[in-house]
Amino acid sequence: MNRPSVRDDVALMEGYHSPQVEVEVRLNTNEAPEPPPAEFTERLAAQLGGLDWHRYPDRAASALRARVAEVEGAVASQVFAANGSNEVLQTLCLTYGGQNRVCLTFEPTYALHAHIARLCGTEVVEEQRRDDFTLDIDHAVTAVRHHRPTITFLCSPNNPTGRVEPREVVEAVLGAVGAVDGLLVVDEAYGQFAPWSALELIDEDRPLVVTRTFSKTWSMAAARLGYLIGPSWVVSELEKVVLPYHLDAVKQAAGVVALDYIAEMHARVAALVEERGRVETALDDLGVGHWPSGANFILFRVPDEPGTKVWQRLLDESVLVRNCASWPRLDDCLRVTLGTPEENDRFLAALGRIVKGDGP
Repeated sequence: MNRPSVRDDVALMEGYHSPQVEVEVRLNTNEAPEPPPAEFTERLAAQLGGLDWHRYPDRAASALRARVAEVEGAVASQVFAANGSNEVLQTLCLTYGGQNRVCLTFEPTYALHAHIARLCGTEVVEEQRRDDFTLDIDHAVTAVRHHRPTITFLCSPNNPTGRVEPREVVEAVLGAVGAVDGLLVVDEAYGQFAPWSALELIDEDRPLVVTRTFSKTWSMAAARLGYLIGPSWVVSELEKVVLPYHLDAVKQAAGVVALDYIAEMHARVAALVEERGRVETALDDLGVGHWPSGANFILFRVPDEPGTKVWQRLLDESVLVRNCASWPRLDDCLRVTLGTPEENDRFLAALGRIVKGDGP
C-alpha cells in the first residue's frame, strides 16, 4: 500500500515530548504538586450532574471568560480560552502566522513556540540570548526591526531557564513590535510565580497578548485549560479561526469552579516560592550551579558531570527530572520541578549523594 506523504517540512520535524516513567518522585513536567481542594471536586461533580449532555456547550464560553476577566482585571471581550495554553498559541499562529510571515523567538525558550509556528507554515527566526540567558534590549529591538515579524514570542518566566523578563525589556520589545505592525505574545504559563506580569501592560491600543494556563498554579493539568488576555480585536480574530465548540462543557465548568479558590491558589504559589528559595540555597550548599528562577522549577547543572549521567543516577533513585542536557545551549543542564517539601528533600538527598560520589 502506498501511504500518503506528509508535508515536506513536517517530515523533517521532531515532536515535543517529555518521557514518562514510573517513579516515586516525578519532578519533570512543572505540574503543581498538590491537587485542588477536595471541595472543588465535590462542587464540580454536582455541576456535571446538571449538564445537558445532549446539547452542545456554550460556544462563547461566556461564564468562564467572564470569571477569568474578573480574576485578571480585564473584561470578557479581552479573554480567549482554549484547550490548554498550547491551543491558545496554536490559534494565534493560525491567525497571525502562515505563509510569507515571520515568527521571532529568543533562544533558549519554550520549544513549542517555534514548533507550533512551523506547523502553521510560518517562517521562524531564532535570535539568541546572552550567555546568562538574559535578553539584551538593543539586540531584541534590532532583531524586531530587521526581521519585521508578525508574531514575536517572549516567555516570562522563561521555560526552561526560569528567568523573568524585566518590564523595561517587554516595553522596549512591545514598542518595536508595534512599529512593524506585529503582535507580541508574552507566555506567562508560570506568571503567578513571578514578581511582575505583562498583564499590567494590556491595553486596547497595544498589540500585546498574555497567555496563561490552569495547569500550574490552579493544579489542573489534567483539565488542559488555558487562556489569553489581550485587546478585544485580537480575541475577535481568534474566534474566527478556532473550531466551533472547541471548549467542552466539562472544561468550562471546571474552570469556573476552580477560579472560586483564589486564596488557595495564592497559598500554593507562596508555598512553592518558599520552597524554591530553600532548594536554591541547598543547591548552593552542594556547589551545584543554577540560574535565577521566577517559576516553579529550577534549571541546574552539576559541575564536571555529564547531565545525562546525573539524570540517570537520579532516576536510579526513583527521582525523575527533565533532561535538558542535549538541548541547544543547555549542555549538561537539568530542570527540576518544585514538588512538596518531602519530594524536594528526596531530590536534594539523591543529588547530594551524586555530588559526593556516594549511592548507586
